[in-house]
Amino acid sequence: MNSSVLEWCKKEQQFHTKPIVSGKLVRMVGLTLEAVGCSVKVGDRCWVSQDDQRVEAEVVGFDREKIFLMPIEPIQGLSPGAAVTPIVGGDKIPVGNCLLGRVINGAGQPLDDLGDIISDQKMSLTAKLINPMHRAPIRETTDVGIRAINGLLTVGRGQRLGLFAGSGVGKSMLMGMMTRFTDADVCVVGLVGERGREVQEFIQDILGPEGIKKAVVVASPADDSPIMRLRAADLSSAIAEYFRDQGKNVLLLMDSLTRYGQAQREIALAIGEPPATKGYPPSVFAKIPKLVERAGNGKPGGGSVTAFYTVLTEGDDLQDPIADSARAILDGHVVLSRRLAEEGHYPAIDVEASISRAMPHIVSKQHLKQAQLFKHMYSLYQENKDLISVGAYSPGANPELDIAVKFQPVMRAYLEQSLDEPLDLESSQQGLAYILQEALGQASSDTGQQ
Repeated sequence: MNSSVLEWCKKEQQFHTKPIVSGKLVRMVGLTLEAVGCSVKVGDRCWVSQDDQRVEAEVVGFDREKIFLMPIEPIQGLSPGAAVTPIVGGDKIPVGNCLLGRVINGAGQPLDDLGDIISDQKMSLTAKLINPMHRAPIRETTDVGIRAINGLLTVGRGQRLGLFAGSGVGKSMLMGMMTRFTDADVCVVGLVGERGREVQEFIQDILGPEGIKKAVVVASPADDSPIMRLRAADLSSAIAEYFRDQGKNVLLLMDSLTRYGQAQREIALAIGEPPATKGYPPSVFAKIPKLVERAGNGKPGGGSVTAFYTVLTEGDDLQDPIADSARAILDGHVVLSRRLAEEGHYPAIDVEASISRAMPHIVSKQHLKQAQLFKHMYSLYQENKDLISVGAYSPGANPELDIAVKFQPVMRAYLEQSLDEPLDLESSQQGLAYILQEALGQASSDTGQQ
């Protein structure tokens, strides 16, 4: 072990009663390193050092005296016998208002060239479990600035929703719009496992100067190690929890939950966990609920974390294991349709397939009834769209369908929205009420004529 690492270890030891027991690297198998002689626990972080090289790794498992480590950095140049030294207290990250407007990686280090992040306040990436009986119920609305969501899929403060979408249907655009238009105090955006070029594009082109002011972006692109991608998701949740504990209303946008599950799959398979469902080991389906449950309301009178987790539906298959698992534990889901995107309909929200489970508890009975009626009319038209387009439907055969056909352009216009057009909750509800008032008036008029 080189002298600088020894000096660092001695300095750390004077603050802890337990001595730091170092080990050595004995083997590398696939993505994992194997070491012996270390006194560590699962989740601990270590330095793997040799000569002048030092690589950070995390303990992900063990087999008797062997310890399995997953490095978060490139390990070229290491060889058997490299020293493995535990990092004491290494999971603490700085938090505070100093994070607003910053872009950091999964380790909390800045990526935006705006200098170091310095704060006296630090917190662990590990979540503190909240007694479900101590959480405030979802009783207030959150304005996300998207008319189709505000009016038909109203989101509650502290609600957790999935944004289900295939590739290239506009989920990043929708996330950027919500970040800019929401009434939340703070936005935390976690870009986990996505393409590296999308990070700068999202910040500059989609988020923009106004959006970044009250946002914290945690980015871990696809070429990061799986450990770093997991940390990025945990760090995003930890930052959101910090601001929630300060009494803030936080909007957490994580893209994507699927990449988080794939990162855990890489780690689990590397240490020998057998695959279960379509190649996913059981630990994947154990970690996703733990991550999702970190969002939500705090204690009554405190802050909240309203969360959107994007879920990639490969081949637009909503029965993908991650999608199926996420749908079961989230408080609703917004589905983006490739068909609508190809028609130039943005945001491409499929209101027929989407639902907000908290909506009945946070809106008036009148608003809920209006949303249900709008969906019914829209769905009625979609079911008969082919018949109408080929001229096989005769007007007058179904008075309800006649109204749906007449108001279809108005309903479509209601669901569409430009990228720079914020539409608040009140105007979304008023627009919905106006459409249905006109439709019901038309229905009464037709009945009178008959």
